[in-house]
Amino acid sequence: MLPFSKTTLTPKPLDPTPIRNQHPQPPPPPSIESLPPLMTTTHPIPNSNSPPSHPLDLEIGFGGSDFDINALIDDFFDQPAPELPTLDNHGSTSASKDSLKRGIDSAVDYFEAAVSIKRGRINNVSDASFEIENPIPLFQDQGHSGDNGKRPVFEIDFLSTALREAELGLAQNSDNNANLDVEPDNVPYRSSSRRNRTMERFRVIAKENATRYARFTSDVGDEGTSPAAQGIDDCATPFSIAMKAIVDRAAKKWVSKRSQQGEKRYLVPSLKELCLKILADNADAMVSLESVPDELRHKLCYLLCDSRKMNGHFLDLLLSGAPTEIRLKDCSWLTEEQFAKSFQMCDTGRLQVLQLDQCGRCIPDYALLGTLSQSPRWLPRLTSLSLSGACRLSDKGLHVLVSSAPVLRSINLSQCSLLSSASVNILADSLGSLLKELYLDDCQIIDAAQIVPALKKLEHLEVLSLAGIQTVSDEFIKDYIIARGHNMKELVLKDCRKLTDASIKVIAEHCPGLCALDLMHLNKLTDLSVGYLTNSCLALHTLKLCRNPFSDEAIAAFLEVTGESLKELSLNNIKKVGHHTTLSLARHAKSLHTLDLSWCRNLTDNELGLIVDSCFSLRLLKLFGCSLVTDVFLNGHSNPEIQILGLKMSPLLQNVKVPDPYQPPLRYSSVSVDLI
Repeated sequence: MLPFSKTTLTPKPLDPTPIRNQHPQPPPPPSIESLPPLMTTTHPIPNSNSPPSHPLDLEIGFGGSDFDINALIDDFFDQPAPELPTLDNHGSTSASKDSLKRGIDSAVDYFEAAVSIKRGRINNVSDASFEIENPIPLFQDQGHSGDNGKRPVFEIDFLSTALREAELGLAQNSDNNANLDVEPDNVPYRSSSRRNRTMERFRVIAKENATRYARFTSDVGDEGTSPAAQGIDDCATPFSIAMKAIVDRAAKKWVSKRSQQGEKRYLVPSLKELCLKILADNADAMVSLESVPDELRHKLCYLLCDSRKMNGHFLDLLLSGAPTEIRLKDCSWLTEEQFAKSFQMCDTGRLQVLQLDQCGRCIPDYALLGTLSQSPRWLPRLTSLSLSGACRLSDKGLHVLVSSAPVLRSINLSQCSLLSSASVNILADSLGSLLKELYLDDCQIIDAAQIVPALKKLEHLEVLSLAGIQTVSDEFIKDYIIARGHNMKELVLKDCRKLTDASIKVIAEHCPGLCALDLMHLNKLTDLSVGYLTNSCLALHTLKLCRNPFSDEAIAAFLEVTGESLKELSLNNIKKVGHHTTLSLARHAKSLHTLDLSWCRNLTDNELGLIVDSCFSLRLLKLFGCSLVTDVFLNGHSNPEIQILGLKMSPLLQNVKVPDPYQPPLRYSSVSVDLI
């Protein structure tokens, strides 16, 4: 038997040394164009609707060379393919499976005949014919079309590939391959018991291999497309160069610098933290916050909100005098009466920052009207306003509020479920040339397509957060980013599940100054998106990813190019993160402060040790769900200032979202307000 190439059906040339009892080498075959048709079928493959009344007769002409049998096989596969059977959603029914197997059996019988003739070395025969007993249709019609079910989609020439693999398997496992080529001429089909055993082995292997090449339409396109498939790495871009450099990179072993000491680590709180905790535990005994700096006020407020000890007494202390900043991240305890009483007595003339998150209980429209009616310019210096969770605030109440804050630069309206697209028009008409930060997370009534004209009026907008708005699409990103992307510093697109690589390409090309990007839970993105960001967004210092289908190599290439500027990185549940990402983090992320590797279950003590010992600025590491972490890493790393969250017995509540006490009113711009 001739050895076959793994990629084609073309036989490999034999050793020119003659073998005993071997037939002489036939003359070279003529060209393909000069050959007459080698096979004609007097009866086509029968259809199930018309059962065959007689066996299939084939008339075959041979030219005395191996080329003839190859042409016979090619002609077989050129036959029109009957309609494929319809399969159910979970694979194929038993009837469909039987039909597929019978079809493969028929094809195998056909191919066995060809192989048998080839091995018999029938030379110089002008006419030859044979019959296949009881032919079975290649595919049975199930009586209905594929519109109501899933049709199997086969790879190109899947059956020939399966038969070729079976042929290779027989060639490798045969006890005496040479004897197969020297059998006498004109041997009848299935005339030898040895031939029967060989053909039976061939049949079994072909049937096993053929089923591997069938897949269903629902599975097509589920996997992420690699950059190589799309040609992104065919040009000399920073991403493609980095990808090529990391492919053959060897893994590196971490050696603990403290492996022989083995003592457990304890983070000792500072004296300031201990004092603040004592003050928070005894907040009801406080009588004044006069001369207490805003930094300490903010920390006390966060401690009281986390412990559910915030009350009206402490709020009155915060509002006493003429405060400049009030930050309350949880106002769920505050009632309408307490809100009206406290703020009517407050001097808000110097107030620049007002944060009243989770205030749905206390701020309906009429409460705002009653409080603000006493002064038309109730908030003359207010530059930053956060009313996240104000579920009773409507478009009318927002209009009154914006009218009382004429110099507002930043507004957070996340989870304000009553706001519609008209609210963005109100902001654009009142603050078109002033507003720089806008947060509209989870405002489900807002239609992204309807707010594009209003957003374009916000000429200096730097931060836009649209997390959870399902109407955000590629068309919205294209229309808005092309017009105003040059000013964009931060873009939050978390849970906007319609977005694809096309949106990331537009963002990368039109947002050269982008500093922070949130792409969490966007499962339609591929490595192409990582390539676009790597090549264009060189100013990124914050990137948040979660459950994205990115590869380990793509993340590593991104870090190779932009790792030096990163300060915060989230790779939460990026399942393919492994040693390539680890090496790139260790080499380039020297300025990284916060890293989230939760649910990256390929990471072990070795990878985490390399990261922590190499990233000297790292202070917060999240490892929720990382089940391979042991005390070898926890007690062996050399970074004494890092805090690790997510492991057993680690403090959690106080670090879920660490506040920045030095955070200015605006994230990326300074505020200069000139009052008239």
